[in-house]
Amino acid sequence: MNTKKLMNLALEGVDTLGFRLDSLGITSKLNRHNIAAFLMAEQKHLEGEWDSIQAKVDRRRSQFEHISGLIEARAGALISPVVNRFRASQ
Repeated sequence: MNTKKLMNLALEGVDTLGFRLDSLGITSKLNRHNIAAFLMAEQKHLEGEWDSIQAKVDRRRSQFEHISGLIEARAGALISPVVNRFRASQ
């Protein structure tokens, strides 16, 4: 079976279950439209979570690059006088 047939079979099962529950007076909230809306809302929720994680990673990367730049600048300031003295003594 291909994916489309499986999807249609699943949706028909959801529709049948929703119809039977509705006929019993249990609920009318289970149908393919509500499930699709729920899945779409969850997809957007997960996309938001992923964006939040990416923002945190980017922030930490930026902090690390800033700190490493400061370390390199200070190391250069400490090493350059030593190198200059070494060059002058030759």
